[in-house]
Amino acid sequence: MGVLIHNQLIQITSSELVGVFRVVFDFPSIGKTSLVRLSPPPPDQPERRGRAKSTSTSTRSKKPPPLPLVGTLLWANREDLLSLESAKLLVPIELERDQFNISEASKKLYEERVSAMAPFLDFDQLRSSILISGNIGSLVKAVVNVGALAAPTVYKLWSLMCRYGFTAESLMPRINRCGAPGKHRPCDVNGRQKAGRKTDRQRTARATGQNLPPSQPGMSTDWRARIMMADKKIACPKPKFPDRYTQIINSHFVTRFKDENGVLVPGEPTQGEYPNLDQVRRVLMTDVPRLKSLFESTTAGHFARSLRGLLFKNWKRVPGPGHTWGMDSTIGDVYLRSSINRAWIIGRPIVYVIVDYWSTAVVGFYVCLAGPSWDMAKLGLFSAAADPLLVADLWQYEPMQSLFPTPTLPVVVLTDRGEYLSLAAKLTSFQLKLLMSYTPPYRPDLKGLVEVLHRIKKDKQYHWVPGAIDARKKEFELRRFNPHEAVFTIREYVEYLQIIFAEYNLTADRSQRLDPHMIAAGVTPTPAGLWRWGHEVGIGTRRAFSQSDLITTLLPQNTARVTRSGVNFCGLTYESDAVSEAQWTAYARNFGGWNIEAHHFPGSVSRIWTPNMGKSGLLDLRLSEQARASKEQTLDEVLDAFMYRNASKADIEHATTLLKLAAAQRVAKLVAGAKEQTQNAVDKYDGESPPIAESRTMEQQQHSDTTAQPKTPDTSSDESDEAYVRMMRDVIAKATRGAT
Repeated sequence: MGVLIHNQLIQITSSELVGVFRVVFDFPSIGKTSLVRLSPPPPDQPERRGRAKSTSTSTRSKKPPPLPLVGTLLWANREDLLSLESAKLLVPIELERDQFNISEASKKLYEERVSAMAPFLDFDQLRSSILISGNIGSLVKAVVNVGALAAPTVYKLWSLMCRYGFTAESLMPRINRCGAPGKHRPCDVNGRQKAGRKTDRQRTARATGQNLPPSQPGMSTDWRARIMMADKKIACPKPKFPDRYTQIINSHFVTRFKDENGVLVPGEPTQGEYPNLDQVRRVLMTDVPRLKSLFESTTAGHFARSLRGLLFKNWKRVPGPGHTWGMDSTIGDVYLRSSINRAWIIGRPIVYVIVDYWSTAVVGFYVCLAGPSWDMAKLGLFSAAADPLLVADLWQYEPMQSLFPTPTLPVVVLTDRGEYLSLAAKLTSFQLKLLMSYTPPYRPDLKGLVEVLHRIKKDKQYHWVPGAIDARKKEFELRRFNPHEAVFTIREYVEYLQIIFAEYNLTADRSQRLDPHMIAAGVTPTPAGLWRWGHEVGIGTRRAFSQSDLITTLLPQNTARVTRSGVNFCGLTYESDAVSEAQWTAYARNFGGWNIEAHHFPGSVSRIWTPNMGKSGLLDLRLSEQARASKEQTLDEVLDAFMYRNASKADIEHATTLLKLAAAQRVAKLVAGAKEQTQNAVDKYDGESPPIAESRTMEQQQHSDTTAQPKTPDTSSDESDEAYVRMMRDVIAKATRGAT
């Protein structure tokens, strides 16, 4: 009883009344139900009379015939229908409408149809008309009298409403089924003629009474098949279209060959025997889907990396903040200067950036001059997981904290393939209980969050940092960058990155990440806000590691030497209160020095750490005030200065040798002159020599008399030798200043 309602589609499987019907109206007061048959009539019923079907054998394609008209009202006994429903011979069904795009012209026609068929869309007016007259004739006359539509059009639209439902959407024009867009119109033999504008030659001939065939025939089914097969044989990525067209014609449309000495040489095809360039382009554009054509125009790797559809977000399957980090390195688009001598340009740095995937916050970074490696990646992990105050003290800048609570080591770290496959990475992951993973080769798109942050960093520094490079500007290729515009040292560049990453954590818009519960909780839509909220609600990940474990596992290890002047590491002296109390220097002076294990942070020479033997933890050794470096200098810069000194060592030795030779020559000259004068004096002196004491007294007396008188300038020295000595002293002084 519940299925006999207006607009319900039913299926009857009884022998008397079989088919698919739509219920127009149910009238319990008169015991009748008006139906409309949608399925074809049973075989025992006579078909509608009309013109016989055509028996033409033309190969010309025809568009499909329109749907047959329905809409004749059938008055069924209501009790019989209820009995069929009880016997399960009458069941409700549904008819899904096709989904299609409507053009502007179709939209205008649709609005005109809805306006004209308004009486049929009015429930009360339609029900009253059918109940009174038993048909829809009165409504058809009303629409025709208004002059909106003709009677055949009204019955056609009524048929659409009966087939698809008594709603306005059923009147939607189906122009997309008329065969216009996307339908092939092959110009086969004895079929369709070539459509389109005639050529100038054909139009001129028609003016004289001639009907010339087109010089270039239309696209046939055979040509279309050969084009698709020839294009399928061309390897991907497909070449540019002119080369692609040439390969298609040469492969499947050159049918004449010449035998020249047993070699088949292809001949020239005749015009009209092969499709032209526009026809081939049309076939490939219409028969090959656009996405497939795009896939064929490039490599599979490039498509997957830059053109594929987005499958999921970075934080998919990440339980919360602090669980999964992504780490990547890039060459900074900026030139830096040395903190030892700002006149020196040390090139472009390597920047490691570590990002939390769930909150998209930058948890740490590291700047170095060495190439990407796991040793440098470990320093990035140390910078992210260590105490921010310790990291700030090592780099000698004022910390600007943005993440609360402070980050600790995660559970999963996503790295580059080269870093992941190193043996040191496996050892580190085993010691710190890290799950290491990496993306496939040449797939930075799977680690896109870190790549985006690299771009953000470069965009900012292009606008604010003198000496920065904008690697993405097209005009960059047309000009040369001047490295001498650089102003930052490594320490200053690290402080700059710390500021912009803190600003990013506190200000980047993450409104699209907030759900209604997060909005109700007042979560700040920034990476720092997501990080804090995740830890407050208990989905954040934090793991406790002592500072000693982080230092011994993540920082590089080398050998330091205990000497009588202190602990020496890389030519620098370190000291601490514990070393002074233990009298290490006294032991080294009296019994000889010894080597110790030292962990250091390459970004700063201000500290080293060594195991505290016999006790717990590590000894924190600070740079001595008498050391040959300052705290803000990096180990790379200090070693670079030492190597610069060693590189100029030969020049210094050469200058020193010249001075020694000049001094030896002057001494030899002085000795020779003294010998000659002494011999002459001895030869001329005939008297007796006084005793040594008396001669000494006479010499002192003469010396006192001489010093009392004004000293006359001595012009006996060689002025050219003195000028040479002064010049060499200046050279040595400059070399010494440059080495230090």
